[in-house]
Amino acid sequence: MSNRCIRVLADPVQILECKESINNIQDTIADASHIFSLAGNEVRLKILFLLNKEEQMCPCDLSDVLDMTVPAVSQHLRKLKNAKMVVDKKMGQTIFYSLKEKNAEIIMPVLNELLSDHQKVIK
Repeated sequence: MSNRCIRVLADPVQILECKESINNIQDTIADASHIFSLAGNEVRLKILFLLNKEEQMCPCDLSDVLDMTVPAVSQHLRKLKNAKMVVDKKMGQTIFYSLKEKNAEIIMPVLNELLSDHQKVIK
């Protein structure tokens, strides 16, 4: 069995329309690719899951849950903040992080599926 493509007839209209479609959403694709590359890290995906589940958490609580140092968690939060996926809010001396839903909406289906799986397990 061969994995080679042997095209008998090309559809130039389809090819042109597909190229235009990709060009029209190039910025969106670049943003989505960046978001998925960040969320592709297991620790950052866990952080996003927890922020989706709990609505907001501080780095200290995240470090306790993830069994990581606060500086390590903070580094991941900084990357997520730079990508505008999370926002922070200072209350006294504590900083709370939450999802910036506008920019996290692209991975919300994944986070909601994880939350759904979590809820099935605890029932």
